[in-house]
Amino acid sequence: MATTISQGLLLTVPLAPLAGALIAGLAGRWVGRRGAHFFTILGVFIAFVCSAMVLSQVAAGARFNATIYEWMVLGKLVMEVGFLVDGLTAMMMVVVTFVSLMVHVYTIGYMDGDPGYQRFFSYISLFTFSMLMLVMSNNFLQLFFGWEAVGLVSYLLIGFWFRKPTAIFANMKAFIVNRVGDFGFILGIGLVVAYGGTLNYAEAFAKAPELAKLTFPGTDWMLITVACICLFIGARGKSAQFPLHVWLPDSMEGPTPISALIHAATMVTAGIFMVARMSPLFELSDTALNFVLVIGAITALFMGLLGIIQNDIKRVVAYSTLSQLGYMTVALGASAYSVAVFHLMTHAFFKALLFLAAGSVIIGMHHDQDIRNMGGLRKHMPITWITALLGSLALIGTPLFAGFYSKDSIIMAVEASKLPGTPFAIFAVVAGVFVTAFYSFRMVFLVFHGKERFHHKPHPPEDDHAHGDEHDATPHESPWVVTAPLILLAVPSVLIGFLAIQPMLFGEFMKDSIFVDTVRHPAMKELAAQFHGAAAMALHGLQTLPFWLALAGVVTAWWFYLKQPAIPAAIARTFSPVVRVLENKYYLDWFNEHVLAAGARLVGTGLWKGGDVAVIDGAINGSAKAVGGLAGVLRQFQSGRLYQYALVMLLGIFGLLTWRLWPYFSGLMR
Repeated sequence: MATTISQGLLLTVPLAPLAGALIAGLAGRWVGRRGAHFFTILGVFIAFVCSAMVLSQVAAGARFNATIYEWMVLGKLVMEVGFLVDGLTAMMMVVVTFVSLMVHVYTIGYMDGDPGYQRFFSYISLFTFSMLMLVMSNNFLQLFFGWEAVGLVSYLLIGFWFRKPTAIFANMKAFIVNRVGDFGFILGIGLVVAYGGTLNYAEAFAKAPELAKLTFPGTDWMLITVACICLFIGARGKSAQFPLHVWLPDSMEGPTPISALIHAATMVTAGIFMVARMSPLFELSDTALNFVLVIGAITALFMGLLGIIQNDIKRVVAYSTLSQLGYMTVALGASAYSVAVFHLMTHAFFKALLFLAAGSVIIGMHHDQDIRNMGGLRKHMPITWITALLGSLALIGTPLFAGFYSKDSIIMAVEASKLPGTPFAIFAVVAGVFVTAFYSFRMVFLVFHGKERFHHKPHPPEDDHAHGDEHDATPHESPWVVTAPLILLAVPSVLIGFLAIQPMLFGEFMKDSIFVDTVRHPAMKELAAQFHGAAAMALHGLQTLPFWLALAGVVTAWWFYLKQPAIPAAIARTFSPVVRVLENKYYLDWFNEHVLAAGARLVGTGLWKGGDVAVIDGAINGSAKAVGGLAGVLRQFQSGRLYQYALVMLLGIFGLLTWRLWPYFSGLMR
C-alpha cells in the first residue's frame, strides 16, 4: 500500500462540489431545475467516493501533507494552499460529503416548487466546498479562508427566503455574532504567526514548546494561554458555545435541508475540529483547557433545558444541537480530543437524521412546525416515525446505538479529568442525560403518538412557505427522495459507534492527528484501561447511572405528555418565573439588543456627533469659514481704484522706513 495519497484524488474532493455550485449558480437558467440538482449531486457524490477512497488509504497507513499552490512569500512567511490528510481529516471528509450528499438528495423533495431551487442547490454545494477546504487545510491561512467561507454561505442560506423579515434578522444575527468570535480567532492566529513565524501547522506545532515559555507582552500571562483562548473564542462563535450560541436557534429560519447541513456536518463542527487539530497548543495550557471545559459544561446543560419548552419541531432539534456541541467541547477541555471528534461523527449522522425527519414531518403537515398541532403521525408517516425514533434513541445514548458510545465516553473522560472545573462539568453532563432524553421523547410522543390534533389545530400556524397541498389536512408520508436519505442516515446512527469506537479512540487511526500529554491529562489513558470491547461496553452501560437517567427521562416524558398531559401545564403555572426565564432564553437576546447593541449605538452616535460632526467637520468647516472671513476683509482692499493702491503703497513705504530707521532715531534721542 502506498504511503502517500494522490494529489489529484485530493483536489477532486473539494473541486467537484465547487464545479457543481458554479454550474447551478451561473448556468441555472439554462440547465434548469433538473440540471441544477443533477450536477450538484454528481459533484458531491464524486467527492464522497473520493473521500471514501482516501479514508481507506489513511486506514492502511497513508498520509499526505504538502503544498498545492504557493500564493505569496513575505520574508520567511509563506502563504499557500496545502492539504494535510490524516485520520482526523479523512474522517471529516467522509462525514461532510456523506451528510451533504443525503441533504442534496433530500432537497429535491423538500424544495420542490420553490422559485429559488437552482440558487439553493448552488449554495449548499458551495457550502460543502468551503467546509472541505477548512478540514483539509495544512495551514492557518487556508483554515481562515474556509472558516470565513462557511460563515458567508451560511449567511446566504439562513436568509434564503430573503422576503421573510425573520429570515433576514436571523442571517444578520448569525453573521454579526460570528464576527465577534472570528475577531478572537484571527487574534489567536496572529499571535501564533507573530511568535512562531509560520502559518504551517506542523512548523507551528514544532515551535509550541518555545511558545509555552513566553509571556504575553506587558503581563505575566502565558502567551500560549492567550493564543489558545483567542482561538477558542473563534470556536465559540462557529460552534455556538455560550454566550455566542444565540445565533444558532434563529438559523432555523432557513429551509430544513440547510438546518441539517449546518447543525450536523458543517459549520458548527468547525470549531470542534479546529480545537482538536490545535491539540499540540491547547495541551500546553491547563488554564485554556479549564476555560474550554467550563464553557462546554454550561452550554451542554443550560441549552438542553431550553429544549424542554420549545414547541417548534426544528427548534427542539436545534437546542439539542447546542447541548451536544457542549458535550463535545467538554471532551475537548478534558483533553479527550478523539472522543470529541468521535461524538462529532456519531452526532453528525443522527442529528442530520433528526433534522431531515423533522423536515419530512413538516412536509406531511403542510409546513406546520408546531408539535402541539401534531400527534398520531406514526400510522400516517411510518418511515419518518421509525427513522426519527432511531435517531432519538441514538441521541439519548441508548446502549448499542451510536450516541451511546460517544456520549458515555465523554462522561467517563470528564470523570477522569483533574482540572478545577471538573466537578461542575461532571454534574452538567450527567444531568444533561436526563434533560436530553426528556425533550427528545417529548417531541417523539407529541408528534407521532397520542391523539391526532392536526384536524382542529389548537395552535394555528403562521404562514411559512407552503408549497401547496393545503386542500388536504391529513398528513402523508413523504416521497422517496425524502425518505431514502432518512433510511441511509439511520444505518450509521445505529451502527457506526459500535464499529468505530475501538479504532478511533484506542487504535492507531488518530495517533498522528491528535497530541495528548497523558501524564498531565490522563483521561484517554484511563478510558483505554476501562475499555474491553464495544459489546462489553454496551452491556456495562445498562448498569450505569446515565442509562437509568435516560430511561427516567423517557418515562417522565411518556407520563407527562401521553398519560397525564395536565401535569406539564400545572408545573408551568407553579414555576412560572422559571418558565418565563426559559421562554426568554435567559434574557441573553434582550441583553444583546438592549445593552450591547444599544451601548454600541450610543458610542457610535457619540463618535459621530462628537468626533465626526463637532471635531472633524467643525475643524474643516471652521477653517473654511476663517478663510472666507479673511477673504472678505482683504476683498475691501482690492477695489480696482488707482488712488487707493497708491495710498496703500505710500503707507507701506512709510511703515517700512519707520521700522528700519527707528533704531537710528531712538539713538539720537538718547
